[in-house]
Amino acid sequence: MKTSQQDKLNILMIGQPNIGKSVMFNNLTGLNISVANYVGTTVEFTAGEMKLGQQKANLIDVPGTYTLEINNEAERVAVEMLQGRISSKKINHCHEEGGLQDFKIDERPDGVISMIDAHHLESSLYLFFQVMEYQIPTIVVLNRMDLIKDRGEKIDVELLSKRLGVPVIPTVAIDKAGVDVVKEALSQMLYTENTEKETSRTPAISHEYREELWKKAEEITQEVKTKPEISQKSTREIWGERLVRPWPGLPLAGIILMIVFGIVVGFGMSLRRYLLLPLFRNIIIPGISRVIESFVPQGFILEVLIGEYGIFVKGLEWPFTLVLPYVISFYLALSLMEDCGYLPRLGALLDGLLNKLGLPGSSMVPLLLGYGCGIPAIMATRQLSSQKERLTVATMVCFGIPCVAQTGAFISLLAERSIIGLLMIFIFSFLIVFFAGMVVFKILPGNRPHTILEIPELLLPRGKVIASKVWSKVKNYIGEGALPMMAIVGVAAVFYESGIMERIGEFFSPLVVGWLGLPAEASVPLILGILRRELTVVPLVDMDLTMLQLFTAAVVGLLYVPCVAILATLAREFNLKITALILLSTSTFAFLIGGIIMRIGSLFV
Repeated sequence: MKTSQQDKLNILMIGQPNIGKSVMFNNLTGLNISVANYVGTTVEFTAGEMKLGQQKANLIDVPGTYTLEINNEAERVAVEMLQGRISSKKINHCHEEGGLQDFKIDERPDGVISMIDAHHLESSLYLFFQVMEYQIPTIVVLNRMDLIKDRGEKIDVELLSKRLGVPVIPTVAIDKAGVDVVKEALSQMLYTENTEKETSRTPAISHEYREELWKKAEEITQEVKTKPEISQKSTREIWGERLVRPWPGLPLAGIILMIVFGIVVGFGMSLRRYLLLPLFRNIIIPGISRVIESFVPQGFILEVLIGEYGIFVKGLEWPFTLVLPYVISFYLALSLMEDCGYLPRLGALLDGLLNKLGLPGSSMVPLLLGYGCGIPAIMATRQLSSQKERLTVATMVCFGIPCVAQTGAFISLLAERSIIGLLMIFIFSFLIVFFAGMVVFKILPGNRPHTILEIPELLLPRGKVIASKVWSKVKNYIGEGALPMMAIVGVAAVFYESGIMERIGEFFSPLVVGWLGLPAEASVPLILGILRRELTVVPLVDMDLTMLQLFTAAVVGLLYVPCVAILATLAREFNLKITALILLSTSTFAFLIGGIIMRIGSLFV
């Protein structure tokens, strides 16, 4: 085995989407990455470090894929990783404790963990056979054995191992069952491979037999898997099928989405009103202010720190009392839908609607991710089959899908004034997204390829998993959302105290006051919103605006330019020309629609 730090072992984890691969990765490395019960979560691969006895190894979570035939971006990445052709620039470094700070794959991996779904054994074996063509030492992790037991089925693990010619370890990743056995099998395999290369390597399946792989997978499945003579569908299976049918699927979808909206608004509002707002306004902010006043003299610096737009006043209040409660409630609701398997069913229900845009139901994944953050949503478009689909969905995300922080800002701005106004914002968002997708898809050349949408089992969410995911998202928001927002508020405080903010208001007065009908001070959020999208909305909470002005400003904020981070992602995923076009289109459309709404609304007010 390799012993030097520079020659650390590289082990790939390969498997289909949605079979617990990311959960097993977390178990083996102790890292936390996104784990969801729907296809398309792990778009970029993630690397972590794990211990195999006294040896340390790099474990690489490969994007979930069904084949290695390079039909999409995920399959291309998987093949390049098996061939050792991934550069360090393509690596998503882990920032959790134990993550890798400097890592690259510049040679073929030392070993492979082939994750196989015990519930869908045949299709998993097809991918396994393709992995074996690369002649890399491999072990099989046979996951989701709990589902097999629940269905009264059995898999002969010893016979499966004999037929495949590699070690097979049964596991239940969600319960951490079998994790230690996986590590032990890896150590044994890699040690044996290092000392007895000629005898331990499994012969590869030649390319000429690829057409027979499905037949071989079917034969092995029939040999090793037994089902009960009388197999009755469980209640969960029955409802899992009903939820994808127009009746009762569509009415139930409406009810479920209303419940989700209620959780996001109601629970978030309660967190804000009864916990976070009193905590920050009555304890944290006054306490910090007293400490700062004790050693900072009166003047410019003190006002920047704890003045009206102070870093430790609005810089704490906006991200932690206006946005954070809705971040928590949003990810709580989303995690519940993810882990129970409802999101792909919603995608299947809306497949007909998405077909009108030329998009498959699987595009629901990046669109829904956009309500969390636009960056992973745009990156998730790599799972789509064509550049036309990718660009269409990315444009839809940029044009009218608010991120979770901006959603929280909308709720804080409108919920207590008018629930109807808040609902209208989200309805307007849906209409704009649909319109943008329809226009872009018509303009771009190319045909829609055929795609298959995987529908996982309907599962009972686990409280521990939900809590872990929500906590992970909250930590991510604090580090990547709240702290940058505090820094931007600090810039705004300097502008405010130095009089620059007033000059900005005067410069944009013809557009903001004359066209949009908003006060001159509303121009400042438009500048800040380029850096953080929710800041086009959050400062409006403290302004004395009419309901029409609030709604107009909210619509402008909804359609306004993507933040700098999203623009950078667009440039990386596509090119600068497309990025500039989206930037110009969103800003122009936002001001145009905002002015029209103000003029139409003024006729009735």
